[in-house]
Amino acid sequence: MSKQIQLRWMFTLLFLAIVHFSFAQKKYELTVKEAVELAFDNVTAVKNAALDIQIQQAQNNEITGQALPQVSGTASLNRYLQLPKILFPDASEAGIYSVLKNEKLIPQNTKIPDPKLQAISFFQPWNTSIGGTLSQLLFQPDVFVGLQARQTALNLSKANLELIKEGVKDSAYRRYYAILIAQKQSEFLDSGIKRLQKLYHDDSIMLVNGFAEKLDLDKVQVQLTNLQTSQSVLNNSVKLAYAGLKYALGISQNDSVILKESLTNEDVKRNVLDDNFRYEDRKEIQAIGYSRRLQELNVKRYKLEYIPTLSAMLSYTAQGQGQNFITDKSTFWLKNSLIGLNLSVPIFDGFQRKYKIQQEKFNLRKVDNNIENLKQVIDLQQTASKESLKNALLNLDAQQRNVQLAENVYNTTKKKFEAGIGSSFEVLQADTDWQTAQSNYFNGLYNAIVAKISYQSSLGKLN
Repeated sequence: MSKQIQLRWMFTLLFLAIVHFSFAQKKYELTVKEAVELAFDNVTAVKNAALDIQIQQAQNNEITGQALPQVSGTASLNRYLQLPKILFPDASEAGIYSVLKNEKLIPQNTKIPDPKLQAISFFQPWNTSIGGTLSQLLFQPDVFVGLQARQTALNLSKANLELIKEGVKDSAYRRYYAILIAQKQSEFLDSGIKRLQKLYHDDSIMLVNGFAEKLDLDKVQVQLTNLQTSQSVLNNSVKLAYAGLKYALGISQNDSVILKESLTNEDVKRNVLDDNFRYEDRKEIQAIGYSRRLQELNVKRYKLEYIPTLSAMLSYTAQGQGQNFITDKSTFWLKNSLIGLNLSVPIFDGFQRKYKIQQEKFNLRKVDNNIENLKQVIDLQQTASKESLKNALLNLDAQQRNVQLAENVYNTTKKKFEAGIGSSFEVLQADTDWQTAQSNYFNGLYNAIVAKISYQSSLGKLN
């Protein structure tokens, strides 16, 4: 009975594990653009950049709040355990002598005694204070420059998000197409293995009939083994490529991905050399442009610090004093209020602002230098990627022709072999040449698609 219970528990746990795995695993069927959109939703760098936009928006609201009225309140309640006192002279005795002296009732040279000192308190045991202050900033340079910079700072955060997306998109494109090419290459290897297996079968029959040598059969076996090994290595590479793609898309390694697109030479060549370009199409130029505008506002902020700061304020306070707690009716309340303007005029700061302005102007010139350097880098990227793409396309066409020629040679050699006027070694050599041509073609196809992605990225048009 105990064994039956154990078996039931084992089957139950196994069933729950299968159900959990089934629900936890997701299946994605993706085009390359759908893969990019999925990456935008899941990649941590993109999500953090999106949060940076929200952070900047919150900072903008904070800056806006500095220009709005500021209200603050204060309250205090104190109970003196011992009342503070001061020493106060008792002038009663001295006053009597002064009167007598003035009335000439005593000699004028009579010395008036010094008054005695006694401790007197002017405080009540219970003291409370309740007040509020309303202030409104009328003009402060850094705040108003900050208000001007809000949208520019937000645009910079958005440009940084787009810049990160460009990198994510580039990575997703490369990994997606690399898998497509590897899968297509795997199909050709499968065909090659089947051809060699048939050749091995035919040579085995000819060996039995005395029309072939054992050496011919061994050569085919060596080539077949090499091809099968290449197939295993390629299959493992495809698995690793899928793992890399899942990471690039920000999804779990337990999820499955099916690629819905295919890749041909025509896909690589479509809209490949579009030279219509503006520097503003590059996200890097957009981002550094917003950085330059912020630097200009920083220079303006320090210049405006020579202007006085002005604010208005309104204050109201009520103070309660008494022998008992403040709720007692005998508590006496003193009230006061005031309204006014505060003007702060910078007069001399030891030339600090002057040199701050100089520093920010130099920083602005550095930004301009960086912009020029970035444009030179972009020009170099476009020139290099365009020439690389041209060479890759020429090589791709050549390798495609070589594949066709190698296939024709193989078919002709195979027909001669089947007609009895050729050897199996010639067929094996022709098949090897065909496999080599195919391998070169797939390398050329991958180089071409990578060159196209690089060139489109340099134009800021990787869509």
